[in-house]
Amino acid sequence: MVRLANIDSLFPNFANDAHIIRLGLASDGFNPFQTMSVAHSTWLVILVNYNLPPWMFMKPEYFTLSLLILGPISPGNDINIYL
Repeated sequence: MVRLANIDSLFPNFANDAHIIRLGLASDGFNPFQTMSVAHSTWLVILVNYNLPPWMFMKPEYFTLSLLILGPISPGNDINIYL
């Protein structure tokens, strides 16, 4: 895994450019019908903008819902097809 500090030191011109947007990607799935007898899942894929100040970027109003994956089963390791 490459750390952000390593990327900044390897590419200083890239790190100092104010136009660069740093995004974090998070995903999680749930059963929208709240019953285990229905085989259906919904997966959210959310982007977080790390260019915002720390007290802002983890608030839900600054999250970006980029993708909803609906289906009878969870995407599992095949989530890269959707991304």
